[in-house]
Amino acid sequence: MNSIESFLKRFEHFGVELGLERIYQLLDNLGNPHQQVPIIHVAGTNGKGSVCAYLSSILTAAGYKVGRYTSPHLVDWTERICLNEQQISPTKLEELLEEVEAAINPEQASPTLFEVITAAAWLYFAQQEVDVAVVEVGLGGRLDATNVCQQPMVTVITSISWEHWQRLGPTLADIAGEKAGILKPGCPAVIGQLPPEAEKVVQKRVNDLECPVVWVKPAELLEGSRENDSLPMANYQGIEYPLPLLGDVQLINSAIAIATIHILEKQGWQIFPAAIKEGIANTKWPGRLQWTKWQDRKLLIDGAHNTAAAQVLGRYVRTLNYQSISWVMGMLSTKEHSEIFRALIRPGDRLYLVPVPDHSSADTGQLTTIAKNICTELAFCQAYPNLRTAMEEAVVDSENLIVLCGSLYLLGYFLATSGN
Repeated sequence: MNSIESFLKRFEHFGVELGLERIYQLLDNLGNPHQQVPIIHVAGTNGKGSVCAYLSSILTAAGYKVGRYTSPHLVDWTERICLNEQQISPTKLEELLEEVEAAINPEQASPTLFEVITAAAWLYFAQQEVDVAVVEVGLGGRLDATNVCQQPMVTVITSISWEHWQRLGPTLADIAGEKAGILKPGCPAVIGQLPPEAEKVVQKRVNDLECPVVWVKPAELLEGSRENDSLPMANYQGIEYPLPLLGDVQLINSAIAIATIHILEKQGWQIFPAAIKEGIANTKWPGRLQWTKWQDRKLLIDGAHNTAAAQVLGRYVRTLNYQSISWVMGMLSTKEHSEIFRALIRPGDRLYLVPVPDHSSADTGQLTTIAKNICTELAFCQAYPNLRTAMEEAVVDSENLIVLCGSLYLLGYFLATSGN
């Protein structure tokens, strides 16, 4: 275990505890670094990481000094905090964490792990005097540790679907209320396509706060734009650009990023169309519809950690026209297992179920039962004690396309242990 991991483990037992009192206290002890950082604040069930990646890349291409804070990481904690597309160095992150720890008052409630790393990000961006930080919400929005800036340059809500209901509330309206908690009086908002129940809640919040708002529709995919292995091209409001991230959902994600950039332009930022095109073309966001190899076999990996994300993966896989798929899957115990299976598995597919290491994993035996009930005509369905055994079996069993999915933590474990 590296020193950053062991340092942060000390805060793990405080768990996930939404609320702003502890983070405000900690930031106050640090001299309120967040007040020195102009931000774009991004919430949403899915798509927020991709939108943050697009925005950070575009603003970097435009010549600005850009911080980016996202979560979770796949392999290393340093992925979460970036400056102009470069991960923070382990040494610098250790220094910041020590500075944050020194600011914790033992007489006050101890901050959670997420609050500690978030405080480190604010401190880093303030010390580096960034022009802007693109900040992704951790969970929900209203009570998230990132929700401490009163005047973001833009707030973004990418999408809303049913996830984390255990903490955010049982209905889409409840979840929408929590996400809309990042909107601030008079501050511009960019909103993606929402289900009617969620849109109603967000619309009311936008009206109450008098936020200038852009409701974004997806970019247009340019037909016949793809030659050989070149990237597909899209058009949003007259800007034509390549799409390096896979899946039809990137038409809305890229449009949200460009709509956000247009608001910055109105605020006086110099971002030319060439920087938008270059920034989008250079965007990388690992672990989401990513092609790689394992034991010389082509492998597709994707988080697909909730229903909406699984539907995106399912649609993409079906465009590939494989007769059947070998799914290697692990899921957390808190996820909607039945709906994720419904989005993915089809008659004739093979399913290899594995635990998610070091997390609250769903029982693989129970997953086997659920999957067989949902798709009675699976060619194969079995639970395995670990990922490596399942992968080896999947490679030997058939010439199917192998897809590894179901949890970003599982992908992170694969990437960390497979040498990819």
